[in-house]
Amino acid sequence: MLKSHSSYPLEAGTDEAGRGCLAGPVTAAAVILPPDFENKVINDSKQLSERKRNLLKPIIEEEASFFGVAHIFPVEIDEINILNASILGMHKALKQLQTAIEYIIVDGNKFKPYLDIPYQCIVKGDSKYLSIAAASILAKTYRDAYMEKIHEEFPMYNWKKNKGYPTVEHREAIKKYGITKYHRKSFRLLPEQLKFDL
Repeated sequence: MLKSHSSYPLEAGTDEAGRGCLAGPVTAAAVILPPDFENKVINDSKQLSERKRNLLKPIIEEEASFFGVAHIFPVEIDEINILNASILGMHKALKQLQTAIEYIIVDGNKFKPYLDIPYQCIVKGDSKYLSIAAASILAKTYRDAYMEKIHEEFPMYNWKKNKGYPTVEHREAIKKYGITKYHRKSFRLLPEQLKFDL
């Protein structure tokens, strides 16, 4: 894992979680790590077990120089589309960093300029750079916690297990119970979906 992409000391890594979900927010995080930060376990959140992610979350929060997390909810996702919502989430997470960011590294290949700060998109950045990996862990753990909370309201969709992703079980529940205020109406919620009576 590389510590930084640029020579700037205040380089922020940013990533999102939940882009492919049918329900719940897309959640983004941004992290600036101190130059002496070391952690051999941190990796792309998708490569880690839920237990490891939950153990790493407080370590990242405690040891990061700065971090921010932002949810963009389904109503806004439906209005501006998932790509724009993901980028907006990253901008909102970056805004929470209480410092003058000098450089931004972004997981993936799409971003929009943030405050004229130089940036670089890095495909699979969450498995290459520590700050992006740390951001991916925060985005995933915060989003999962939110999905577990709204699961209590609508247990029939089993969001505490599928986290809103398009599993067979989740789609079956949509077929049987319809949709909730937490579903993304602009998404293809059922494979054979023509339209919902909204």
